[in-house]
Amino acid sequence: MVTADIFEKLKELQDVLVQKYELEAKVEEAPKQLSAQDELLARLKKEYIAKNTNYESVKEKVLALRFDLDQAVKLREDGEKGMENVETHREYEALGKQIAEATDKENEVRKELQKEEKILAELNETLKMNEEMIKAQENELSESKQSLDQQIQEYNAQLSELKTKEDQITPELPQEIIFKFERIIQRNSEGIVSVKNGVCTGCHMILPAQFANTVREGEEILFCPYCSRILFYEDSEEAAEDYFKIDDSFDDVFDDETDEEGYDDDEEREDDYYGSDDDSDLDDESDDDEDSDDDEDSED
Repeated sequence: MVTADIFEKLKELQDVLVQKYELEAKVEEAPKQLSAQDELLARLKKEYIAKNTNYESVKEKVLALRFDLDQAVKLREDGEKGMENVETHREYEALGKQIAEATDKENEVRKELQKEEKILAELNETLKMNEEMIKAQENELSESKQSLDQQIQEYNAQLSELKTKEDQITPELPQEIIFKFERIIQRNSEGIVSVKNGVCTGCHMILPAQFANTVREGEEILFCPYCSRILFYEDSEEAAEDYFKIDDSFDDVFDDETDEEGYDDDEEREDDYYGSDDDSDLDDESDDDEDSDDDEDSED
């Protein structure tokens, strides 16, 4: 297969693989969407078990208090009935004490029983609310699972279509290239990129000149030495225009530097370096002044 044809096939395969891997990731992540609902349901059930255990404990305590209350009432009533048959003062005092103790016990147990029965009623209401919440959560979770199953079926249908397209493309490509290409797509989602002006557009690294020329020739499949993507050459008129603009800008830079130093041409640069005729005239004048000073000294 001509290299250009391989590049076109790889571009088609890239589109297919990107969609494929995205769908596979969604299928893998889908069950995790229900984790929050599962955790909530598990927490509600755990709380229900704990509260139900407490409810059963309070319920047993209420039954025991009711039994104690019945015993205290029976003891009081028996004492009151016995008063009808009292014959001696000692018997009267004994029954009176029995009735008083039974009455105190009855009042104490009744008060405690009312307290525990109130707690039991509150726990019972809480349990009913928890049962309703658990049932609602179970229904919601069931609906979510059905919806998720339907979504996964749609994903799998799309994957099946992509697999058909992939099977139509891959037979015409070298297996080694396909293997490397798939691994690149999994990491970067882009496995084939262009080279413009010697730069890989995938990682934006400057390629060696000889390597970039080989890519431009397009006679073999080459991988970027920096990002491992497959490379193909692509002309870039904008980049070429920018390049010539850069060359012109260098001339402007040199012109600006000349203006800043105050040189109009090369002759002025030479004069500044070697000395000008005006400077020599100044030297002659300084020599004449020195000679005149010597003559004045001699006259003195």
